[in-house]
Amino acid sequence: MKTDFFTLTRTKVNIELLTKRTEALHKDLADLYQTASLLAWISPELQPQAFQEILSSAKMAHLAMEELRQQNEELIQTQHLLETEREHYQDLFELAPDGYLVTNADGIIQKANAAAAKLLNVSKQFLVGKAMINFISLEERQHFHSELNQLSQSDTTKELVIRLQQRHGEFLNAALTVTVVRNQQGKIRYLYWLLRNVTEQQRTESITVQNESDIIQNRPVYKYSKGEDICLQPRVIWYVHQGVVKLSTFCETGEEVLIGLAKTGMVFGSSMTGLNIYQATALCDVELVSFSATEIAASPTLNHSLLLKINHRLQQTECLLVNSGRLRVQERLQNLLQLLKREIGETVPQGTRLSVRFTHEDIASACCTTRVTITRLMGILEQLGLIVFDSQNHIILKG
Repeated sequence: MKTDFFTLTRTKVNIELLTKRTEALHKDLADLYQTASLLAWISPELQPQAFQEILSSAKMAHLAMEELRQQNEELIQTQHLLETEREHYQDLFELAPDGYLVTNADGIIQKANAAAAKLLNVSKQFLVGKAMINFISLEERQHFHSELNQLSQSDTTKELVIRLQQRHGEFLNAALTVTVVRNQQGKIRYLYWLLRNVTEQQRTESITVQNESDIIQNRPVYKYSKGEDICLQPRVIWYVHQGVVKLSTFCETGEEVLIGLAKTGMVFGSSMTGLNIYQATALCDVELVSFSATEIAASPTLNHSLLLKINHRLQQTECLLVNSGRLRVQERLQNLLQLLKREIGETVPQGTRLSVRFTHEDIASACCTTRVTITRLMGILEQLGLIVFDSQNHIILKG
């Protein structure tokens, strides 16, 4: 970028020099015209026409130089703006609180910010040219190499949780988010990596889970069978100890609308919604534990735990809301299946099995469409081999 700037500066000097020479030539031609008019051996009829053409050409050259100089000034100004913007984004890259790396398709580091260098305990200048795999723990290098190879076939942002090894042998758990940047031919140009240390976060979550286990001990467990409506009481929060609960409401036409799924470890209750109509239904046999608002207010540990779970529910509901706004029903269905895969999917030999059996009516309500449409689309997905069903009619997502 700086080399281009200096090139433009030299070009500007050359254009100014050429302009001055053109002006000098124009003046010399005018003097020559005056001198020629005094020479007797040159025909008077030829003088005006010949010199007029020469002067006209000189003027055109002068105007061209002026236009070229103006364009060059605009180009330099644009270059200044681009350089300022580049420096701005460079500062954002350098001062970002999270670690950022730029690598090639093979994972060779080409650029690193201060946070990444600190995370890996290596100076920035020593990071450039190093392979990322050098900072992956030995037992996870094969997995990382496999993930790196898969990036060449995908354009989606990928997230990995992997164990990193710092320069002096210390280990940490890191969340890696990688984005692929391709050139016009479709080949990988860069890989952008976001690195976050999640060791402390995982330790806190582990402690939270342990505290939750302590909290629900010696408390009454309420059991609901599949299909039963769960009693919702004011100022009572239900904690799902086992199973999945469907949370829904009804629109003016009487059609049910899915607004959330509360799986094991999540919470729900009438005090957590502003909807006038709010229904909780067991999608399978579930076990619940209840907490009163008074208990929650008196327990900082319970408060902290519930905040994390409410945040999860909020994110889930936002995903459902965005999905309902998609124009094509096919896209709504595909995104819903991916959401269900993340929330209640379990790995089986054929792919990812949804732990709860959904009817076409359930899926239709979540996709804001009719059961007939869902039946048709599910049939297409099955024909394409994207989904199959097990002996209990649970959906298995392939791949």
